[in-house]
Amino acid sequence: MTDEELILKYVSKEKQESALTKLKEGYPVQYIIGNVDFFGCNIEINENVLIPRFETEYLVEKTLNYLKKLNINNPLILEIGTGSGCISIALKKNIDCNIKAIDISAKALDVAKENAALNKVKINFLNASIETYEDEEKYDLIISNPPYVPYNSLVDEKIKYEPEDAIYAKDDGLYFYKIILEKLSHNLKNNYLIAFEIGDKEGDRIKEFANKYLPNAYFKLEKDYNNYERYAFISSKNLNFEKN
Repeated sequence: MTDEELILKYVSKEKQESALTKLKEGYPVQYIIGNVDFFGCNIEINENVLIPRFETEYLVEKTLNYLKKLNINNPLILEIGTGSGCISIALKKNIDCNIKAIDISAKALDVAKENAALNKVKINFLNASIETYEDEEKYDLIISNPPYVPYNSLVDEKIKYEPEDAIYAKDDGLYFYKIILEKLSHNLKNNYLIAFEIGDKEGDRIKEFANKYLPNAYFKLEKDYNNYERYAFISSKNLNFEKN
């Protein structure tokens, strides 16, 4: 279905003309409609949150598969940079788990809380920056799709409508991976999984961070549907992973 057809289907008739005009100007159709389907969940969105993408659905799918292989039941989960809440909500809808989800943006958390209520799930949302975040819990899973686009990258024009702090990161896009691994390497249970969505040229550097902060862990890069390296998994057990 084309973007125009989506508008004609989901936008009320009195708003279709202005919606089609915005679409021609490059405004994302997802924001015009106001919601997306993510892993079978209805996720409402606006310009305060990143538009959920199918690559991130694949992150959720792979993470669920690895939790099963690790025999981790009823996991305690920490999500860093939850945005619309789509990742945490999808996990909560598919397995028994307890989730804490943090984000630096209070406006994004307002959206995430609305989505959790819409999907009838309970998630502990917390307004916090990973840079100053302190936590004494031990987690089975830490998951994040952090900002990872380098500031000097060429990107799709439509991305300008999405929140910059959910897209771009310093240190060539690697800043948040290093911070997460440095700060939270002691917040893991004996049997654990870390799951990241990453930029397609960032895998080797993220592996270096894993080597430094979790030297006994196993590391694996995986590709998305377009054959780009898009996911990094770090685990306490060798699930046919490469040893660090």
